[in-house]
Amino acid sequence: MADTGHELAADCTRCFGICCVAPAFAASADFAIDKPAGRPCPNLGADSRCGIHRELRQRGFPGCTVFDCFGAGQHLSHGTFGGRDWRDDPTVARRMFDSFAVLRPLHELLWYLTEALALTPPGALRDELTAALTETGRLTDGTPEDLLAVDVDGHRDRVNRLLSRAGELARADEAGSDRRGAVLIGADLRRAGLAGANLRGACLIGADLRGVDLGAADLTGADLRGADLRGADLGRCLFVHQSQLDAARGDRSTALPPRLRRPAHWSLTVTPARRAPASRGGSAGGRPAGGRPARPRRR
Repeated sequence: MADTGHELAADCTRCFGICCVAPAFAASADFAIDKPAGRPCPNLGADSRCGIHRELRQRGFPGCTVFDCFGAGQHLSHGTFGGRDWRDDPTVARRMFDSFAVLRPLHELLWYLTEALALTPPGALRDELTAALTETGRLTDGTPEDLLAVDVDGHRDRVNRLLSRAGELARADEAGSDRRGAVLIGADLRRAGLAGANLRGACLIGADLRGVDLGAADLTGADLRGADLRGADLGRCLFVHQSQLDAARGDRSTALPPRLRRPAHWSLTVTPARRAPASRGGSAGGRPAGGRPARPRRR
């Protein structure tokens, strides 16, 4: 497998708290306060560490617990900017934050490409994935000026087409339903039959997936915030990463891929999954007979 030599896991001990400063966030269920882009979060300490890290969920910041920079933070801090801290120079700060908006999605693509290569046998597609991985790695190693010149959307579109093909190939023997980009907020999916499904970009916020066998489902970019995964089988899911699990709910009986860890906030109690009631004109996609989307459940 091609190896770009990049770290793809966040190491906050070697980052200047970039994700606590560069992005904006609005007061919501994910964040307790409004914060404009470029302004440090009030919980960020002088040591670049979060002052309420162990209490983020209890203090109203669950959105922070599920953010993943895929290693872009430490790369930016000590690679791109050679250890220069944004606090020391306002001109460096602006360039650093703008560069992070490019570097973070590139690191995410590196993660997906690495996953795709592990799934893809030798052949033309694997060669294309290897070339894309090498090119994406080259882009991440550019100067701040190089990074700001990158057409992130265009590069991401090209890579996503390869990733989609890799997912289709990996699911070829058990391809299920196509639910790409489906809005399934609060949907009861316990009878939906999602093994091998294409769930790329699906919105599964608050969805009921208790006891569901997700088989080789493709979860690229699926929004699992508040999704109930108790008793679900994600053991063979494609392109699922840790932050997606951190955003969901589960328990000890939720089966996970070997490389992922069970989030600390998940229940230690095994909750038996009850079968969903038979449909009366509605669909398994969570829409009642009237055709209006189901409302998200309160959490």
